[in-house]
Amino acid sequence: MIAMIRWIRDRFSQNIQTRLTGYFLLILLPLVIISLFAIERSRDILYEQAVERTEMALSSAMNHFDLALQNVEEISTLIAADPAMNEMLNKNSTDFSPQSIVDFSNILEQLSNSVSVNRYISNIAIYHQASNRFISTHYGGKKLTGERQQEWLVEAARRSGTGISYVMSELPVTEGVTFGQMTNTDSVSLIRAMDLYNNERNSNLLVVSFNKSKLLNIIKTLLPSENSRISLLNERGEVVVETGRARSQDIAEKDMTVTIDSDYSNWRLALVQPKGELYKETDQLRLFTVAIIGLSILLAIIISWVVYSGIASPVLKLSRGMKRLSSGELNIHVDTKRKDEFGFLIQSFNKMALVQKHLIEDHYEQQLRLTTTELKFLQSQINPHFLYNTLDSIYWMAKNYDADEISEMVMNLSKFFRLSLNKGREVFTMEESIEHLHYYLRIQQLRFMDNFTVEYHISEDSRKVPILKLLLQPLVENAIIHGMEGKTSGGSVVISSWIEKGQTVMIRVDDNGPGIEPDRLRYIQHELEKMGVRSVPASSQDEEHVKDLFGLRNVLSRMKLYYGKEAELSVTSVRGEGTSATIAIPLNRCREDMMESNARKGEN
Repeated sequence: MIAMIRWIRDRFSQNIQTRLTGYFLLILLPLVIISLFAIERSRDILYEQAVERTEMALSSAMNHFDLALQNVEEISTLIAADPAMNEMLNKNSTDFSPQSIVDFSNILEQLSNSVSVNRYISNIAIYHQASNRFISTHYGGKKLTGERQQEWLVEAARRSGTGISYVMSELPVTEGVTFGQMTNTDSVSLIRAMDLYNNERNSNLLVVSFNKSKLLNIIKTLLPSENSRISLLNERGEVVVETGRARSQDIAEKDMTVTIDSDYSNWRLALVQPKGELYKETDQLRLFTVAIIGLSILLAIIISWVVYSGIASPVLKLSRGMKRLSSGELNIHVDTKRKDEFGFLIQSFNKMALVQKHLIEDHYEQQLRLTTTELKFLQSQINPHFLYNTLDSIYWMAKNYDADEISEMVMNLSKFFRLSLNKGREVFTMEESIEHLHYYLRIQQLRFMDNFTVEYHISEDSRKVPILKLLLQPLVENAIIHGMEGKTSGGSVVISSWIEKGQTVMIRVDDNGPGIEPDRLRYIQHELEKMGVRSVPASSQDEEHVKDLFGLRNVLSRMKLYYGKEAELSVTSVRGEGTSATIAIPLNRCREDMMESNARKGEN
């Protein structure tokens, strides 16, 4: 299998035309990806805007429904609590006398007046339990014949108490009879008991039916297309009114669904619209983009052939001649009839090959010794003093041209490298480390145009404590890159050090940046905790496989190597306030480093 892969790779590497085609396609690849991403992003934006507009429209309609419900409920309260109406209902018994007809006519007149003042009410009916009759503005008087219907209405009045409930017309009352058939309504109805303030009230029931067409008028204007649907659902999820396409055509994954809930009634408005209608224009754009991509690929193949015939072929011929020359064939000569630049290049190669032959035969040994000597001389010049002198030259050149910022950055960089390469020292005192760090911070301040300040809070007892070289630089770099990036002014980096309880050297780097997201902060703390409990070799091996937190991992690994398991690194952050990175080092290990450093100085 491996041999086959190598054979395919070798064949591909020899096919110049295939490689040229691949290069052209590689150049087109970012454009293709960006184009497809732009289309998909535009679809997402279009979808989000459509959802936002729909939510605003549905919210307005739901407010309209809530206002209508409030008005109807207020009217029902006035009717149910009307003492005169309740007196007329209570004084009439099962006997249907002429006086009962007069009383029921008065009640019917009052109910008709209530219907006329609210356009959302289509019918108001009162069920008189004593006479087992309905008094309705829609059909006058009606006596119920079924005992099961009477029992249902009496139970509904007792169950409602002083409260309100809504009943759908499709609700079954008895076998084969729905509430809508019993009350002659096709819409949702409000039911509540009469005589609200009488605890000994009869089981008289008020039924207020909504005008279905008026409810539909509220949502019809919101319907974006004939293929969409808007539904008003009650708190139990039953459809109160609905307009648009039938539910049997629903395909959830291909539809946009937007819902708005009412805080007043717990009812819900839901709009369902096919996503294809939203993406109609973007789908055409996608088709054009795919056509352009296909045409671009075809052009890439044609161009690669043209380039191969006009450019790659003579270059390949010249490359083969060079390979023969490098293999020791000194009598090489590449034939060509071209008069253009490639012909001139091949002729120049032939002349060069001839000259090369004479040079190798006549002066090879002498030139080889001279070249070796010059190479050793040049290598001897590459040392830290050469770096310092070069930086100093750049510094004075910048000063001559009044480039103060550049000169200051070069000067700080020169001092930074001079201390970093200071005779191979591994530890510096806290005071030296802060001085070293100051040069780096000054470079960053110039880079960020002084949009942040730096404060040092170094206690006196910690100034002479030695710490590892470049231990603070990664933490400060994180504070600047992640905390100061994007700030135009007001940034602050605070570096503090102190000795805690005479046993631990504490160093903290604070910034007032945007902070770290809680999930990201938990991940960082978890990773540092894992490194803290592992052995040093395991931590070192893991560094080959990590993909992030390089600076923090480097600092913690070096601390564990030099100061043991007692060394700790912690990161805390408050979103919107800033981030803190704290180092804790055993003071006794720092003193051991100080004694070793003094011993090395004595030996020198």
